Amino acid sequence: MESINRQRRLLLGGASALGLASAGLFRAQAAQAAQGMAVWKDPNCGCCHDWISHMEQNGFKAKVFDTGNNAVRIRLGMPQKLGSCHTALVQGYVIEGHVPAQDILRLLKEKPQALGLAVPGMPIGSPGMDGPAYGGRRDRYDVLLVLKDGSTQVFQRHA
Repeated sequence: MESINRQRRLLLGGASALGLASAGLFRAQAAQAAQGMAVWKDPNCGCCHDWISHMEQNGFKAKVFDTGNNAVRIRLGMPQKLGSCHTALVQGYVIEGHVPAQDILRLLKEKPQALGLAVPGMPIGSPGMDGPAYGGRRDRYDVLLVLKDGSTQVFQRHA
């Protein structure tokens, strides 16, 4: 009987330790995501506001500049051909357009030698372009990794 009680205590102790470790990992991931970002957008753009809400729901804290983004896109080196309606800066990476938070988190984890990420245009179904007004429609789109020389490669495909 004592042996069974000892095994039960060990099992419960191990499960508790695993739960605490998982909770710690979750807090560490949340703390990593809770970082500041600067966003430049048009003051009247609703989809930009929706994208910022998506980012904040995923732990980012946005400082928003309602000044438009064309000049800052040029200043930060993002090629105009990759342009969208908002430009952000996160940990030194330029984020152009409706890039999903999960892809930005992956970028920050992997830390590639790159300028940043871009989703050119405004694809339906991307974060900020996925509200009820779009009737559930979802276009395929790619998140592009923008290298420092302006060239790109597919970072993530979204169906």
